[in-house]
Amino acid sequence: MSDDRRRVMVTGIGLMTAIGQGAAPTWENLLEGRSGIGPLRAYDPAPLRTGIGAEIPDFDPTQWASRRTLRMLCRGDQLALAGATLALRDAGLDGESDLGQRAGLFLGSNKEMPRMDELIAQLQAVRAEDGTPDLYKLGQTASSVIAPLFFVEGLQPAAGFHISEKYGIRGANAYFAGTADAGAMAIGRGMRTVRRGEADIVLAGGYDDATGWWAMSKMDGLGVLSTRTDLGQEAFRPFDRDRSGSVFGEGAALLVLEEREHALARGAHCYAEVTGYGAGNDCVRPPSPQARARGLSRAIVRALDDAGGVFHDGGYIAAHGCATVQGDASETLALHDALGTAAKAAQISSIKPQTGHLVGGAGALNAAVTALALDSGIVPATQNLHHPADECDLDYVPLTPRETRPDSALALARGLEGQAVAIAMGRTS
Repeated sequence: MSDDRRRVMVTGIGLMTAIGQGAAPTWENLLEGRSGIGPLRAYDPAPLRTGIGAEIPDFDPTQWASRRTLRMLCRGDQLALAGATLALRDAGLDGESDLGQRAGLFLGSNKEMPRMDELIAQLQAVRAEDGTPDLYKLGQTASSVIAPLFFVEGLQPAAGFHISEKYGIRGANAYFAGTADAGAMAIGRGMRTVRRGEADIVLAGGYDDATGWWAMSKMDGLGVLSTRTDLGQEAFRPFDRDRSGSVFGEGAALLVLEEREHALARGAHCYAEVTGYGAGNDCVRPPSPQARARGLSRAIVRALDDAGGVFHDGGYIAAHGCATVQGDASETLALHDALGTAAKAAQISSIKPQTGHLVGGAGALNAAVTALALDSGIVPATQNLHHPADECDLDYVPLTPRETRPDSALALARGLEGQAVAIAMGRTS
């Protein structure tokens, strides 16, 4: 790594999860082994095969935005705005209303549509007497059936506008659509923006309302979710021989990425240094992964090459750990292929059994957890890992966190569509 390259630090972490609103409570509950997974309560999940998820209790969107703004925000966007506020607050920047042209914003999510509640209620008005859709009647009454802001709130990068407006972020920006890869890619691209001198501060991460009806109904039939509703909090079992699939969670994870000298000049706390970023693609038809997760392996190699070094023994890896049979087995093989003998010495865990799989926010949450692990010196555990599968033959830190003070770490993310992202980090010095 060139010595004259700008260094990028994590100076703020904003988390909205089922086990905490804020980085500190989420981290505390992670280490204590608490889980936010339980029966879905926002709607009746009876038509679904999966009836559990990690919903955020007592989330009050009016804490984070005016009622006028909330009229244009879906729940996922509301979570993003809350996570952004928490991240900037943690970095000591939430008092700023004009961060300016040297500040950037990079977001990722799996948002696909606006709120459908009002539209569904109104569609009864455009049915013929025999119950079939009457498109002629819809044409006559569309202005009263479809809310004026329906398409505005449905825009995928809507949260980006509202965050930028609130904090005057007028610099480099981008939105990435996808699943777990989306938020991680936003962080990787945000890091490169700071490193290249295009910005001094970047707010980056991901978010998703993955426990909502539309996301659940889409994914329920793909075979990637656990149907073991009867197990409750024990249903999500990454790397375990009895794993049966993921359990979704809602939430947001955003990081403040800041050029090192800029951060030190204002006395900011630096959780970790973001040292590398890499991406790859399995290039196979989803949802089944490539057998050796070649996209993930390539992403890891590229991230470490970008960081300018090898992965040190005892380093931490925030695994994707989606708890599907093929997913966990192929992730293990990818780690072997990318790290060689260093894979056996790595400390690896998945925190998804506690927060749920945040989908568009999952990779960003892994990055946040990685920064917190490097800062605290504590490696979080993989809960529900009672009987490690034979094919998952690495150290997946079962059940109990470890205080081992790792010097380096990787945060991993795999998308349903085959994309993979790896982010390398190091302990601050």
